[in-house]
Amino acid sequence: MKNRWDSNNYTNNFQFVHKYGEGVLELLTVPKGSYVIDIGCGNGALTEKLAEKGYRTLAIDSSTQMLEKAKELHPELDFRLDDACEFRLTEKADAIFSNAVFHWIDDHDKLVKNISENLKSGGEFVFEFGGKGCAENVHKAMEQAFSSFGLKYKNNFNFRSIGEFAPLLEKHGFSVKYAVLYDRPTEQAGENGLENWINMFLGSAFSSIDNNMKAEIIKKVVEICMPKLYTDEKWFVDYVRLQMKAIKL
Repeated sequence: MKNRWDSNNYTNNFQFVHKYGEGVLELLTVPKGSYVIDIGCGNGALTEKLAEKGYRTLAIDSSTQMLEKAKELHPELDFRLDDACEFRLTEKADAIFSNAVFHWIDDHDKLVKNISENLKSGGEFVFEFGGKGCAENVHKAMEQAFSSFGLKYKNNFNFRSIGEFAPLLEKHGFSVKYAVLYDRPTEQAGENGLENWINMFLGSAFSSIDNNMKAEIIKKVVEICMPKLYTDEKWFVDYVRLQMKAIKL
């Protein structure tokens, strides 16, 4: 699933993505000097945290816009334009890390297989991404709003439960050591927080829709979501996250 990223808007208004990701970093226990790959690095904020922990890092992303921002913000780090399902390392990694990425990827079987092939035996695979039911209120509102204009909205995100993702890890030679699926209502910046979130993360749904109709659809989504997602003059998106750690056998 492809999305065109506004890297400046992302960096300025969606810092919660990497702020929450700092907690996922704590699952890594490989020693300093280990070779750690950051898959879907975005603007490089968490790659910087990995480097600060003393790791040798390589950061991969498939978005040229995000990598341009990452290189601008962190010129001392190593970034590569590549695909999470197809990248190849000349030196196998001691650990592979990812935050808020895998729900964008259609083929999880191919993804896990490729990660396994690029990780040393005994290596750590630590990640978090959107879990089953993530932003369900927003996606249902999108479906309702699209329908009111005679259009069809499809939620193309690949959200998973523990029971769906853990077997893929085991199939490709991993032992699951930690897994949790949890709710994480996430505050959005500003009075137009939900509208901005939709534009940032659901932009591909409007690829064949003119700007006037897009504005009307988003306005309706905001109206539908307000009773559940607007509290104390703040917007919250009903995030659900799947966080896991596995060891390559």
